[in-house]
Amino acid sequence: MSWTIEAAHLQEASRAVGAHALRTALVPAPQLGPNVWLKLETEQRTGSFKVRGALARLAALTPEERAKGVVAASAGNHGLGVAFAAKTLGIEARVFVPRDAPMVKREGIARHGARVEVMDEPGYDAAEQRARAAVANTGEVFVSPYDDPWVAAGNGGTLAAEVFDQLTDVGAFVLPVGGGGLLAGIAAAIRHQGESTELIGVQSESSPAMTRSLAEGKAYETWDPEPTFAEGLEGGVAAGSVERAKAAGVQMHLVSEAAIAEAMRFASAKLGLRVEGSAAAPIAHLMANPPAPGSATVVVVCGKNVDERIWRAVMAGESDPTRARSAGPAMQPEPAADVAETPESESESASGSESESESESESESEDR
Repeated sequence: MSWTIEAAHLQEASRAVGAHALRTALVPAPQLGPNVWLKLETEQRTGSFKVRGALARLAALTPEERAKGVVAASAGNHGLGVAFAAKTLGIEARVFVPRDAPMVKREGIARHGARVEVMDEPGYDAAEQRARAAVANTGEVFVSPYDDPWVAAGNGGTLAAEVFDQLTDVGAFVLPVGGGGLLAGIAAAIRHQGESTELIGVQSESSPAMTRSLAEGKAYETWDPEPTFAEGLEGGVAAGSVERAKAAGVQMHLVSEAAIAEAMRFASAKLGLRVEGSAAAPIAHLMANPPAPGSATVVVVCGKNVDERIWRAVMAGESDPTRARSAGPAMQPEPAADVAETPESESESASGSESESESESESESEDR
């Protein structure tokens, strides 16, 4: 789909997100290098930044579209965002998830009142195909997790605008990349604010669709799923997403599953954070490539929600996603009660996020 994020998208997205989501903390992380900062989307209402884009998209629906309801496909976080936004705005929602979507995400989606449709197949691409087929004759609105200007403006645009308000002289964003919506939104905010901030995108070696697409000059619109800790970054990319990423001048990097697992352990031990695999990917990149002194480097810590079984296995030293998924019973953290919809004040630091994460996890991921 061909689209551009205009100033009106950013302004309206900011209003929708400001009304129902949180302004998350930006905290220093000298453990990762000089002048490194963490944008803690782990604090967000659903435990992930994806609620931003969902709120922006659903708030832009016409009354007729609201009455028909919405459908989404998701590895978890986008579905949680859509479920929360739909509940908040009084809209019916269905969410299609792949067979291997974490249970913590499925349960979170259902707690917010959306109907969860679990596919027989693994991987995000199959869920999207089923979701698009489902809306063909119903009139429901399909809410893409990345290929939509409202979603991208909400997810990346409002996040970047907050960062520019919180910090001066931002030299680079380091962010996870799946379908490219977060990247497109941040790039739009940089462009509209007249900044010259660099974009560093990180993917898992298990699902490198955007990296390969940019390197080879063609869009890998599907990507066969492989075992990964970062299921939120799985799947292919639309041709338009590749063009927007190319125009943004993003520098793409790949990290291994072992590096992602090590970054999850590092985040817990050194940063006091519980992070999902998708959020650990950019941390893994900086652990191997610390920035030089100079302008600020902002890491988008996209989410905290990971199945307890996988979390415990990784914390015990497991670095293989297949073995982690089979390590013991699928224990889950105690579910949190629904929080109020009035935005709260920004947190002061990353300390304490670990304890909150253990009881409040509801989602995971970058672009799905």
